[in-house]
Amino acid sequence: MLNTLDPKGKDVTADALLTQRKIADYLVVQRQAHYHFTVKGNQRRLLEDIALLFQDRGEPDYTECKPPDHGRIGIRKMWVSSELNDYLDFPHVGQVFVIEREGMNKKTGKLSMDVAYGLTSRTAREATPKRLLEFNRGHWAIENSCHYILDWNFDEDRSQIRKGHGPENVSRLRRFAIGLLKSKKVKSVAQKMRRLNRNVRLVFDYLRMTKNTCPSWT
Repeated sequence: MLNTLDPKGKDVTADALLTQRKIADYLVVQRQAHYHFTVKGNQRRLLEDIALLFQDRGEPDYTECKPPDHGRIGIRKMWVSSELNDYLDFPHVGQVFVIEREGMNKKTGKLSMDVAYGLTSRTAREATPKRLLEFNRGHWAIENSCHYILDWNFDEDRSQIRKGHGPENVSRLRRFAIGLLKSKKVKSVAQKMRRLNRNVRLVFDYLRMTKNTCPSWT
């Protein structure tokens, strides 16, 4: 998919599934882009090294208080470091970071907190903690909007595909379809899906996949 885009000079964000050395090297070396990756248990040694560094993290490098949204008050704290740049077995590391997200439901008073670890190819001179947090928030804003479409338009929670790698593979295909529609800058993904549903000819025209694509779709 990245081969069809021009990410040069841009920051490509990804969740833990795509936090891979080959992808990082491809982005930085071949596409002259930057990465902003989440680190979880699928990269266990990497996660342990970053978590150990931030075990006693003291005061945060940046704190952001989110205005009440849908009855929730949120606070995000971020710590960053360049100390592991020459130590980690991961290409082109510029900084590692940890984010604490604290939330409170105004109605119930219930508190929640989660911690996320990550790394980026941006150096401290290229990206401040505030800027890195903006990358992270932007990534999850897109993820959340994608989840909404998966739930409401694909009804993914009621999918009967459960065996082997089927659920994961089908979910990826659905996400790819959503991303493809969004790349066309449609006003409503749901509306466009309904129009293209069960009409192969319209899909080919919309994606301009044939030589005789209908001009009205170009």
